[in-house]
Amino acid sequence: MDRMLYVSMSGAKEVMLSQGNNANNLANASTDGFKQDFNEFRAQHVQGPGWASRTFSLDERPATDFTPGAAKVTGRELDVMTKGNGFMAVQTPAGDEGLIRTASMQLTPEGDLVDIVGNPILNTGGIPINIPPSKNITIGDDGTISIVPDGSPSNELVILDQLRLVEPDMKTLTKGEDGFIRPIAGTPELGQANIRVLSGALETSNVNTAQALVNMIELSRKYEMQVKMMATAKNHAQKSDSILSLR
Repeated sequence: MDRMLYVSMSGAKEVMLSQGNNANNLANASTDGFKQDFNEFRAQHVQGPGWASRTFSLDERPATDFTPGAAKVTGRELDVMTKGNGFMAVQTPAGDEGLIRTASMQLTPEGDLVDIVGNPILNTGGIPINIPPSKNITIGDDGTISIVPDGSPSNELVILDQLRLVEPDMKTLTKGEDGFIRPIAGTPELGQANIRVLSGALETSNVNTAQALVNMIELSRKYEMQVKMMATAKNHAQKSDSILSLR
């Protein structure tokens, strides 16, 4: 009976992990630029001496769905999103380069250009962008940043910098636990790409809320099935004990 019990216990644990992943997708359905994670179960045979008589279920996140979300028009000059398979680069809290599809950019008091949570936006050289005092900031469809310096006429537009834009192979990308997308280790360094940028809009999440809710119900039923198997194993053990106690 212990075999049945441990198999059902492992199944319940893995269903809980899958439910957590699904809940994370659903919770970020309204987070701009969020990419949902796929999830799947696979059979895992118990390794060891003797026959492989037990097979446990194993939950894993095989990949991330990088399908672009819909464009949400905001009209704000510093709200940008990339088109096609393009990404823009930010500096993560870990100090390395992370890739994002959209950003609601802000200016710090020091003039640093950052995303909504304060991560520095990088230029073509991989250096954080700094904006001097200016009347107006615009971002072109090729990622160029133009400003009207303080004290200059409104029609005196100066090209200041350009966003770091890349177009990686989607198969070489992975999403870390911090939510940032990065190339897989060992992938050649990405160069500046001719990516189009849409200003005044943000890319929405690509989570399908209806599908996520259906998955939640399905996973709940799977968990209930595993719990019933544990209860059945307990009943079988009690029956066996009663039989052995007979004289």
